Amino acid sequence: MYTTEDTSSYYLRSIPVTDFAILSVVAFLLLLSLLSLFCIFHLRLKSRSSLHLRSFNNLWTIRLLLVVLVACWAVTQILHLPFIREPLTFSQQAYLCKFHIVLSLGFLQPGFLVTLLYLINLFIKQRNPSEKWSVLVLVKLITLPTLILQIILLFFTPLKEQLPWVLSVDSFGNKRMIYTYPLLSSVVFCAFAIVYSMGLLLACWRVVLLVINKAIRLRINMLGMTMMMALLVQILFLGAESLWMPENIGVSVVSLGIFLSVAVCGVVGEIVLVIKPIMEALETGKTT
Repeated sequence: MYTTEDTSSYYLRSIPVTDFAILSVVAFLLLLSLLSLFCIFHLRLKSRSSLHLRSFNNLWTIRLLLVVLVACWAVTQILHLPFIREPLTFSQQAYLCKFHIVLSLGFLQPGFLVTLLYLINLFIKQRNPSEKWSVLVLVKLITLPTLILQIILLFFTPLKEQLPWVLSVDSFGNKRMIYTYPLLSSVVFCAFAIVYSMGLLLACWRVVLLVINKAIRLRINMLGMTMMMALLVQILFLGAESLWMPENIGVSVVSLGIFLSVAVCGVVGEIVLVIKPIMEALETGKTT
């Protein structure tokens, strides 16, 4: 007779190591996002009694948007994990996989990348506080083509039935659906990533030329290099996964690489553009 503890232990042992790694990073991202939210709203409260902090707090909505998009992206990655989808039917799992791809590659990741680039540009050009809501329109406009293309490719074209998934059967006869990112979906995101990288490179170059503060220049350049390297790694892994058979044992490692490359962008973005500047502003506010 099996106890509840035995069943739980067996269930935990049946989860692959890569899935545990993804869950751990998701938990870390969510904790970091909570810390970022705390910093944002703490600064907002402090700014009510400080003119210096009030001028710095004009960007709180943009920082909030960045944090929310990163957190939502992290949560949606749980949908990619096989053991989460196992209670569903195979047709439901296929639909969930498509939904995950559309959200991840079509909206959430492009959304937080565009927001991040917008914040970098604020180091160069001082914007009027009344323009801060324009980033919402900007994110929608830039991510809309990618989102529409992903939806069309996965739901409304003859290619919609060609999502690369297979049924894996273990030694006990249990079936499990395994899927990878479709090649055309990866191509659409790669096109976005190439254009985005050019914009990011230009923004970092302008920071070097126009920003006097050496610490900010170093920080932004480090952020830019990290982002471009992470996007390059993601593109390479997306290409490898699209051309790899889903039942291949290396696919889980490639999927982990894709996830980690995006997670690095989110972590570095929140630390460099949200947490660090707010901490410095609060510290400066104490001395003024």
